[in-house]
Amino acid sequence: MPRRYHIRTFGCQMNEHDSGRAAGVLESLGYRATSSPEDADLVLLNTCAVRENADNKLYGTLGHLKSTKDARQAAGQDLTIVVGGCLAQKDGVTVAERAPWVDVVYGTHNLPALPALLAEADSAELPVVELIEQLETFPSALPAKREVRHHAWVSISVGCDNSCTFCIVPRLRGGERSRRPGEIIHEIRQLVEDGVVEVTLLGQNVNSYGRDLFGASRFAELLRELGAIDGLERVRFTSPHPRDFTEEVLEAMAETPNVMPHLHLPLQSGSDRILRLMRRSYRRRRYLRLVERTRQLLPDAALSTDIIVGFPGETEADFEATLEVVDAVRFDQAFTFQYSPRPGTPAAALVEAFVPPEVVAERYGRLEPMVRAHSLARHQALVGTAQELLIESPSKSDVRRWSARTRGNHLVHLPAAPDTPGEPPAYAPGDLVVAEVLEAATNYALAAAPEQVRHTAAGRATARAMAAGDGWRTATVTPGVGAARPLPIVATPAG
Repeated sequence: MPRRYHIRTFGCQMNEHDSGRAAGVLESLGYRATSSPEDADLVLLNTCAVRENADNKLYGTLGHLKSTKDARQAAGQDLTIVVGGCLAQKDGVTVAERAPWVDVVYGTHNLPALPALLAEADSAELPVVELIEQLETFPSALPAKREVRHHAWVSISVGCDNSCTFCIVPRLRGGERSRRPGEIIHEIRQLVEDGVVEVTLLGQNVNSYGRDLFGASRFAELLRELGAIDGLERVRFTSPHPRDFTEEVLEAMAETPNVMPHLHLPLQSGSDRILRLMRRSYRRRRYLRLVERTRQLLPDAALSTDIIVGFPGETEADFEATLEVVDAVRFDQAFTFQYSPRPGTPAAALVEAFVPPEVVAERYGRLEPMVRAHSLARHQALVGTAQELLIESPSKSDVRRWSARTRGNHLVHLPAAPDTPGEPPAYAPGDLVVAEVLEAATNYALAAAPEQVRHTAAGRATARAMAAGDGWRTATVTPGVGAARPLPIVATPAG
């Protein structure tokens, strides 16, 4: 029996991408996935240092895993525990000191060394800890495992050259480094040949892509090149920085049909004074001008954002300025956060300027209904329209429905295809359909049965797997860029 592994991912899309690469590495070593840490021979925790209570979540999980490891050792078996990612990079040896039952700790730049670290841990008496300060190999050079057939994360850059006072990412992932365009195009062509119809480009600041290579951003050119790849139906990207977003990128989006009309533009605050304290390097006027030009060039574009309430020093006037911008833009979706200090960031040292928690909560209580009302209105605008939807998965709340996304990234639920035993469903995750939107709620909409269905290779492969009883998920391992030959595709049941 092959050794089994389980990966738990904390944090952002970049961590999801890294977890896919870690899974690909483990699969290449002969491991196979399991959905339960209790059944695993190896558990890998890919950590985040940005989200609130990241430390508590990690050490709480490690406490549970110690019990599992003790029980397995008592039964004559073992459990290898690996901690990687941003919190591992930040805390380093501290992880091994607080949880000495951990076998391997590696940082954000050490993923290529994972096989060697696991081999070293087999003979080491103490946890193996390896942290390097600079990226030596892009994770995309490694094999990757995708959980679905139709979508893939593609990293175009790593690290960040900004210095936002609330963010620790530059310290943990280093300065920005861009991949060569040819490598990105090659990887995406490989993915499309493997059935992928949608990719999401990843970078801490995608708008500055290529600046370190060419002296100026080449993001617009990259988007146009992706428009020429046959079979690539949808291109998304995250996250852009408002400071670096240019007219050229908006024009490339407008002129490239497979680049989706959706922008995630982190606002953080509507107050110029707070933006200065955050070192966000743009101001309210520029942000609103960017939104205006977006809606002129991309009338159907959906906008989402991030907002921090209660940043140190925020006054009532500063918060009112945020409300004014939010009301002016009317975002399709807003991710709102009550400020909490992140150790190691400049803002965490502004203790005397911290806003009292009750004040932060009261302001948050005023912001949240506003963003929800705007989101509802933007979803209601879809009612009565026919939308192209990419089916993603069964609905988490209703097995009679599928969940899908519009081109603008709105979540839409629609009736699942009729279930005929032994027969592939008429449409499945990975297929594209056109359906009329019937109802809207704050964060999703409901649609009628599809009026049109456009099958894709990924959708048909998923449909055949479902008919065979294998479920809609997949365990698809693709080689890293430049690999000599593809690794096998293995189908696994849903779970």
